[in-house]
Amino acid sequence: MKTDIQIANEANMEHISVIASKLGLTENDIEFYGKYKAKISDDLWEKVENNENGKLILVTAINPTPAGEGKTTTTVGLGQAMGKLGKNAIIALREPSLGPCMGIKGGAAGGGYAQVVPMEDINLHFTGDIHAVSITHNLLSAMLDNHLQQGNKLGIDPRQIVWKRVVDMNDRALRSIVVGLGGRMQGVPREDGFMISVASEVMAILCLANDLEDLKDRLSRIIVAYSYDGEPVTAGDLNAEGAMTALLKDAIKPNLVQTLENTPALMHGGPFANIAHGCNSIRATKLALKLSDIVITEAGFGADLGAEKFLDIKCRKGNLKPDAIVLVATIRALKYNGGIAKNNLSAEDVEAVERGFVNLEKHIENLQQYEVPIVVTLNSFVTDSDKEISFVKEKCEKMGCEFAISEVWEKGGQGGIELAQKVIETLETKESNFKFIYDENDSIENKIMNVANKIYGADSVNYTAKAKKSIKKIVDMGLDKLPVCIAKTQYSFSDNPNLLGRPEGFDITVREVNISAGAGFIVAITGNVMTMPGLPKKPAAEGIDVDKNGKISGLF
Repeated sequence: MKTDIQIANEANMEHISVIASKLGLTENDIEFYGKYKAKISDDLWEKVENNENGKLILVTAINPTPAGEGKTTTTVGLGQAMGKLGKNAIIALREPSLGPCMGIKGGAAGGGYAQVVPMEDINLHFTGDIHAVSITHNLLSAMLDNHLQQGNKLGIDPRQIVWKRVVDMNDRALRSIVVGLGGRMQGVPREDGFMISVASEVMAILCLANDLEDLKDRLSRIIVAYSYDGEPVTAGDLNAEGAMTALLKDAIKPNLVQTLENTPALMHGGPFANIAHGCNSIRATKLALKLSDIVITEAGFGADLGAEKFLDIKCRKGNLKPDAIVLVATIRALKYNGGIAKNNLSAEDVEAVERGFVNLEKHIENLQQYEVPIVVTLNSFVTDSDKEISFVKEKCEKMGCEFAISEVWEKGGQGGIELAQKVIETLETKESNFKFIYDENDSIENKIMNVANKIYGADSVNYTAKAKKSIKKIVDMGLDKLPVCIAKTQYSFSDNPNLLGRPEGFDITVREVNISAGAGFIVAITGNVMTMPGLPKKPAAEGIDVDKNGKISGLF
């Protein structure tokens, strides 16, 4: 069996100018990054903004398990299948972070015969957007510490600095550090720490900004610290927004690549969904809607995280309305949720599927609250039995969902024809009456409770003393009328990663509440979620290599 990278290396890629031409673009509309990558020119929007919008499809999934779900693979394969059916379709994805690529998850360009290419470039440095986010974030950190060193005119309290540094790598040793040691000339000693770059508010801002002017305005509103008088200190107060915007001047432009079957793909932005809002940029999605009839995008991790944030944050901020949702599951993952060990998932076990179906059932019920039509797809494995598939199909259809099998990993676009036809039928026969599940003008506690109860199934929400104090401060600053972005484990509906299936009778504990004033949302951190992951015992990086000709192996 060929590996993902072997399949990607055999791809018959077309020059990126050819891909652009499929969207009606000329070479003047793109900026080349080699033969197979390009950025979309800032000027293109003015040419297409009056075009009619295409249909917007969100691909999401059940809670991730070690058995795998294949959400990105399904997104790519569905786009390829639309092409085979003669549809003018674009896929819109996030950019992969180097942290999980070198850690346990691996790359994020799809898999098998449903991949975005050039896969190696995309998974490693791509066009440098995430590096630009990192250096922009850290410029603000440097200017903040320099302000302390040069007299602290703003009266910043070093004990109330909330702006950490970032690096795009899983590195637990950097979670808590001390900076400014070594004497007076080395800065003001204080506690500090690192987050992974994709958790940065700068990344969230990049993905929510409409243009450079909006980007600069949002960057200026970032709260980095509080003064001795308790007043917020912003990036604008440090006069940092201009230089920060300059560093992001190219990063704000969406990237154009292609699938294995030469379907156009926009990849832009990469916030994690368990610690951030988990969606590609509004700019890329809006552009895709103007350039095609069907846009297929995804949101990170399970629907309780990525889809909720896509629907309640991204759609709210971008004035977007999804026309259909594709919910991805696997028989193997349902068995895992039904209590079967990872090593025993290949054997037929309809009873385990039935026990684990409660996870999929809860995701369906959650998404139905948004009143958007749902198509459930089973990402196919050769070990799936007809009885197991029939059980899931019957249950989904009883819940009012369309159902299709996806074989895109093995067969590429051809394996996604059944799914594509179901999606097209849904678009043609079912209306989306999309609505949010909470009012952003409600109290912070009520907004969090809405998500915790309606989406997670929690009975109540507990707050630490620190979280309560932060909420009061946010209210006092008049910044409480914003959507909430809840950081939570991706493995469970609860804040306990060990509670699989559909847990009931549990509470959610919010230990921190932070304001992302530039991004325009309130972050609630639950359980033991960390904004700086660590590498696993055997990181994926150990298996990655490059030969004397520059050919990379070990990426997956």
